[in-house]
Amino acid sequence: MLAIGSQVETRTGRRIVTGHDAQGHSIIQSDTPPQRTESMGPHGPHLYEIWNTRETPARIDRRSGEPPEAKLTLAPPSGGTRIRVCDFEPDSVVGGVDPKAALEQFERIGGGHAFTGSGEPRHALMHRTESSDYGIVLEGEITLIVDEGETVVRAGDIVVQRGTNHAWANRSDATCRVAFVLIDGAFEDGLGST
Repeated sequence: MLAIGSQVETRTGRRIVTGHDAQGHSIIQSDTPPQRTESMGPHGPHLYEIWNTRETPARIDRRSGEPPEAKLTLAPPSGGTRIRVCDFEPDSVVGGVDPKAALEQFERIGGGHAFTGSGEPRHALMHRTESSDYGIVLEGEITLIVDEGETVVRAGDIVVQRGTNHAWANRSDATCRVAFVLIDGAFEDGLGST
């Protein structure tokens, strides 16, 4: 951990939430590490949940907190958004994953319906959510795999993921950290059935 003044910052960073006081002035409502984390198991990333909203436009009030959730969930709430940070260990560290173990990892975070890694996928962790996702690579590099191709994404690059089938492979020798903003979406033109 890194000490900054009287605050303590972990490697995950801080979650700083603003709000309003009784007079409507802006305040720092909280300043803590992410409150909810989950590992997808020995073959998956470590997830740090930052915040979610339940509607668009997002409710802006004086001092409410993050809408509660029973557990960490892969997709954004219906009509809402989600921001999370994911650490992807190198493939050489996590090793291979079989489709049954991958499905169990996705089911644990409510994403079994999104799993597409059975059969003959390009990668055992292939999945697809009905959302628009912005993936911002903060540290390291990672390979984005889609049905018909792949590309290496490095620190500073941003992926706009539009409800497509995909997986992430860290073929480097260092952990890759990606911030994801997920926005609930709706498939059109028969794309939900592909």
